[in-house]
Amino acid sequence: MKIIEATSSSPRIEYGEAGLSIKGESYPENSFVFYAPVFEWLAAELKSAPRFRLILDVSYMNSSSTKCVLDILDLLSEAAMRGCDARVTWLYEAENERSLDLAEEFKEDIDIPFEIIPVEAGPR
Repeated sequence: MKIIEATSSSPRIEYGEAGLSIKGESYPENSFVFYAPVFEWLAAELKSAPRFRLILDVSYMNSSSTKCVLDILDLLSEAAMRGCDARVTWLYEAENERSLDLAEEFKEDIDIPFEIIPVEAGPR
């Protein structure tokens, strides 16, 4: 398991055999630099992964982080076309309408299973 710890402006990222988890707020100064290790790992992992899970629990994303997540979803879609059982779970605080709207926008853009789950506010 590889972990990138959260900061005040970036999410905690965990990735390993089970998949990828992104949790927290995402507005680093340079999202593309921040997410670069994740893209490198995904490029290698998704070549042969029989299944892959992405769990997103992000309460806020700036526009460049949104682009990075879209790129991650595109990689998962490509893996699914090669036969990988790729799935996405988006967790959002029930009061956070923006997070729900964003999840629904992402879900419309991809053709892999995408579950949107409301959760209670507070620490998770």
